[in-house]
Parts: sequence; structure tokens; C-alpha cells
Amino acid sequence: MTGIVYKSTGSWYTVKTDVGKVYECRIKGKFRIKGIKSTNPVAVGDLVDFKLEKNNDQETGVIEYIHERQNYIIRKSVNLSKQTHIIASNIDVVFLLITLNNPTTFTTFIDRFLVTAEAYGIKAVLLFNKIDTYNEDELLEIKYLAALYRKIGYECIGISAKTGKNVDKVKTMMKNKVSMFSGHSGVGKSTLINTIAPDLSLKTAEISDQHQQGQHTTTFAEMFDLSFGAQIIDTPGIKGFGVVDMDKEELGDYFPEFFDLKSDCKFNNCLHINEPKCAVKKALDNEQIAWSRYKSYLQILEGEEEHYRKNNYNEE
Repeated sequence: MTGIVYKSTGSWYTVKTDVGKVYECRIKGKFRIKGIKSTNPVAVGDLVDFKLEKNNDQETGVIEYIHERQNYIIRKSVNLSKQTHIIASNIDVVFLLITLNNPTTFTTFIDRFLVTAEAYGIKAVLLFNKIDTYNEDELLEIKYLAALYRKIGYECIGISAKTGKNVDKVKTMMKNKVSMFSGHSGVGKSTLINTIAPDLSLKTAEISDQHQQGQHTTTFAEMFDLSFGAQIIDTPGIKGFGVVDMDKEELGDYFPEFFDLKSDCKFNNCLHINEPKCAVKKALDNEQIAWSRYKSYLQILEGEEEHYRKNNYNEE
């Protein structure tokens, strides 16, 4: 039988067939020794083949095969630094919820998320949530950030999950697509999903006053079918986002504004650090590229490999 993984709890997976039947499935041990360094060999959104078995008078399944993924969102595992965690797979659009404060979403986190979406070919949309709570100065800061990312080519929408402002715009973008919502704990993912689909009644929690961080209300990723022809993947809040599986020579390709200038650099393997006649550095000096983006680029580059080559150029 074939179905889509709708929920993963670590050891059991909820799989739904194309006729709507739902089975609880486990995986064969061999998935864990196939060289897969992920903490979860099967992810929400995966298309899998499974066979049925009897388990204490219940009909359960054993996943035998994972179909090739169209794409996925992946990050470094929090506890096992050498391993990775696939958050979800086969996604059409990913919405990143951003809040200016309560909790704060820093541009470094936004950029790491966008780089991962670019690398795996997933359309990303930035949702600036809680705009009903900001004062005039804070709204100006939101407008500045939105303008920065719009200039690069990302769609940015100011929303309020509580008042419903612009939520219809988000729903329109979700129709006939598999959407994933992500962001830090406390940015309002569950509240937004409840506004979009009240019948789901996802748990929400107040922000911790002491640490200004959200409380984790989603423990595992889970996909839901919505009444207006959309599917949504709710994910646990992410504190940090470690970028994985990227060569340093390719990293600049996942910053669209860097990629646009790449052909103007003197060297085809330019890392945009201290190479002569670098178009990216020139654009940076001319304020055509945001310093926050360049800072994020350097942080990711140095995190992936601290001892990058400094003087090994290939002229075109």
C-alpha cells in the first residue's frame, strides 16, 4: 500500500492512503543503517510504501520504502550536532512567521531559513505577525525589513493572527498546495493556523515573561487537510537553524542578490570575502546589498568551514 506520512512521533508514523484510510506504521530497522545521518529517516510529507500487519488485534503497517523526495527542509539536530533533522518534505510553499519582539526574530535566523529554502527549491514567504501590537517606530522597522526582503524577491505580508488581518491573502496562497509554517516558538504559528482553520483547535500558549520566548505547543510535525483544498504542515518551534549539506562555493548561489552579481566577479569561485574585483563587495560598498545579509552569509560560511581558502582563485 502507498500513503503520505501525516505525523511522526519518532517511533510511529501516521500514514494516510489516497482513499483516506489512516494507519499507524513503524519502520524497518534497515532504514537506520542505510547511511542516513538524519535523526528521522521518515519525515512528514513523505510518500511511502507499507505493508499491513496484525499488532495486538490492531491493523498497523510497516514502512518498506520511501519514495524520492521532491524537496525537504532540513536543519542540524539540536542534541546531536553531527546529525540532521528533516523537518518536513514535499512542500510547495513555506511560510516563515517573524515577530519583531516577544519573541525577537533576528535577521540571521531569517537568512539561514531562506538559504535552506533556496537550496532545496521551496518557495518561501515571510509573514510579519502581530502587527496589531506594534507602535509607530516598530511598524517602521517592520516596513524596513519587508522592503529589504522584497527587494531580493521574497513576498512579505504583514499579518495579525489574532485580528485576522491579511489572513485571507495567506489562505489564497495555500490553495491546492502543501504549506509549511515555521518560526520560533511564540511567533503565533498555532494561533494563525487556528484562524485559518478553526476546526483544528491547535494548542496555543502565552509567551514566557521571564525569557520572552514562546512555550513549545507543537511537539511533532503534523500535516492536516483543510476544507478549502489545502494541506498544512505544523512544525515545532525552532530556536536555532543550522544550515547543512552546503559547499562554501555554492552558498552565495542561495543568496539571490549575490547570485545575480556572480558573473560580474573576476573569479568564478569568488567567495566574496577578500578577492579582488568582487562584484558583491562592490555592491555592498555602494549599499546595494544589505549588510545584515552579508553578515549572515559570512556567519554561515565560517560555520560550515572556518578555514576557507583565501587566495586560491580560478580566473574565468
